[in-house]
Amino acid sequence: MNNLKKLGLSALAGSLVAFSANAGELSVSGSAEFTYTDNDGTSGSGNEITGNPFGAQQTIAFTGSGDVGFGELTVVRAIADAGGSNPTSYATLDMGSLGTLSFDSNGYGGVGYGANDDVLPTAYEEIWTGSSGTAGVTGAGSSNTLGYANSFGPLNFSIGYQKNGVSSNQSESAASGAGVTGSTTDMYVSAAVPGIDGLTVGFGHAEKTQNTASTLDADTTSTGVNINYSAGPVAVGYRMSELNDGTADTGSQEIDAWSVAFNVNENMAISYGKQDRERQAVADTDAVTEEVTGINASYTVGAASIRILNSKAKNSLFTANENEHTEIGVVLSF
Repeated sequence: MNNLKKLGLSALAGSLVAFSANAGELSVSGSAEFTYTDNDGTSGSGNEITGNPFGAQQTIAFTGSGDVGFGELTVVRAIADAGGSNPTSYATLDMGSLGTLSFDSNGYGGVGYGANDDVLPTAYEEIWTGSSGTAGVTGAGSSNTLGYANSFGPLNFSIGYQKNGVSSNQSESAASGAGVTGSTTDMYVSAAVPGIDGLTVGFGHAEKTQNTASTLDADTTSTGVNINYSAGPVAVGYRMSELNDGTADTGSQEIDAWSVAFNVNENMAISYGKQDRERQAVADTDAVTEEVTGINASYTVGAASIRILNSKAKNSLFTANENEHTEIGVVLSF
């Protein structure tokens, strides 16, 4: 009996030692955002006011991290009260000079071209938010996506890989059935230009292959270049990209966008930008250009921010209409 007790105590001691050696840290952060949104547009555009313009979102994020022997593992779980939206959940493994691996269950969007589809300088949101809703890039997205990122001198790059089809964010992998196969590969490379302080150039490419049960779809590809320059309180940027959609009877798109941002002081910033997205003619449909302009402003004091966006679109989503989106938000963080 005494021997059994000693064995049990020895096993427990070993367990406690192992737990102590792998102990990590857990932190909690949160925010509350309150918004007023006003949508207006021509009749039938789908952007007219139809409901309560007031909204709110509260987010609690749990971040756990610790050394696992060959890198620093970080696990993030954020719970947001935003009309039933899915929680953010992802994990990263920082291996130092070997780079950082990531698995994005939902909402991280930290690697590849999709994460850098619009890096133009702005005081708040992308100018197309609400009035158009897209930068014209098809990337790997942020649902069960494998990622890798690293840097060599001034060069930074990241890649993402996602299997197509319906997936399930659960403890073990889930089959999506035979209906859809294929994958999306997503990469982005950026570098500071030597000899020109403040100038950064980036290149992105994403390719999506998809086979449905009934048809063989052509590949969809996105390619683009970002150029940003900052000097003192002023930042300017230019973005040029192209989307070749593999969906039948869908025209390719060419996108040109630019913006300029100005830090009025350490608390306040303003920005203005424009995006033209042209869809080429296909079948019996003529070529059409969606034109979006937007102005942003933000004011921050401590952990509180007031942010404003006004965005206007002509031919939004390639339909003859005019849309306007105004958003005012107050964010309190801890």
